[in-house]
Amino acid sequence: MTPLPFANDRIAVVSITRHGIALAGRITRALPGAHLFAPAKFRDIAEAAAPGRAACYEGKTADQIPGLFKAFDAIVAVVSLGAMVRLIAPHLGDKESDPGVVALDEAGRFAIPMLSGHLGGANALAGAVAEAIGAQAVLTTASDARQTLAVDLLGRELGWRFEASKAVIVKTSAAVVNDAPIAVVQEAGSADWWRGHANGRSGALPGNIQVVEHIDAVDPQRHGAVLWITHRHTGELPAALYTAIADRLVVYRPTPEAAG
Repeated sequence: MTPLPFANDRIAVVSITRHGIALAGRITRALPGAHLFAPAKFRDIAEAAAPGRAACYEGKTADQIPGLFKAFDAIVAVVSLGAMVRLIAPHLGDKESDPGVVALDEAGRFAIPMLSGHLGGANALAGAVAEAIGAQAVLTTASDARQTLAVDLLGRELGWRFEASKAVIVKTSAAVVNDAPIAVVQEAGSADWWRGHANGRSGALPGNIQVVEHIDAVDPQRHGAVLWITHRHTGELPAALYTAIADRLVVYRPTPEAAG
């Protein structure tokens, strides 16, 4: 199953119809530790679908959303996409804090990440759910659609953290998906950051992404983004080089355990 950036017990599976609850039960069983939420009028069905892990509520589903946003890292909803948009819209914050949200149709044909696809893990979760129930994950994030690198996920499963402003992340991400020449400067950390990870793909690294060993190989006139994997500090760069690439530079810090 697709690796997830959070524990299964941090996933809420929600359904509001009799037939949807049956599918929600399959999803809950495929994610050991996940919790099923359903209206109290379907209590018997929900408890049979997810024994010991069903929570049934009185009142409106909309009233449950604030609590689910606070208590869980991700929500899988067997609810129409339009209905979920209306349910979650009043509670949206930002992609650093919002949970990942995935919507599925009752027939279990499509798993659609609709909120926090990257940082919130919804894309990975949609893939895991689709794999478990035989559905199709519908990924609309540009880097996933293009099967290329996601700047804000590089090395995350290896314990890396990145340093860059939101503006720089937006600019470098756009450069990647628009096929601008990209320099990945790897001076530290595991080289295993492409295949077998949430950010990785099964194919080869795209042709516009060049991996080099030294920051001196960067051409400020050519490279639309510089992704620097290092233990060094930006103050160690030549002043002219740093000035030229500062608006397109993302620095990744491998943990000591991940260094190599």
